[in-house]
Amino acid sequence: MDSVIRALVVYFLLLLVFRFAGKRTLAQTSSFELILLLIISETIQEALIADDHSITNSFLLILTLVGTTIALSFVKHYFPKVDKWLEEEPLIILENGKPHKERMDKVRVDEKEILTAARRLQGINDLAEIKYAILESNGEITIVPKRQN
Repeated sequence: MDSVIRALVVYFLLLLVFRFAGKRTLAQTSSFELILLLIISETIQEALIADDHSITNSFLLILTLVGTTIALSFVKHYFPKVDKWLEEEPLIILENGKPHKERMDKVRVDEKEILTAARRLQGINDLAEIKYAILESNGEITIVPKRQN
């Protein structure tokens, strides 16, 4: 039972850490962030396993972590307010070619990233051609072009 409690504590701690780190952390992983993730996983391994290196304990931890993920998906589905707490809502970061600087600063997105997404997704090279740039819950940027009349 001790392993299950440790697994749940670690799970929710990581959930909080990545929630506060922001959406962009998971969408575009840099070399630094990948190294950080590897170090975190190695550090957490010791906290989860402790002195019990048995295969039974490993299976129990896997079932606990996967089960918690599945349980949270049900909770988010049936209780939308919990979903809003666990997942950030999409955020409009550019509207009618005009960046929302305060929002962009808060989520650590710059105009270069918006233009990169615009070129990649829509073939757009100018902010003025974008009706909306939306930072999605998963950290991706969605581009809605202005209609050509």
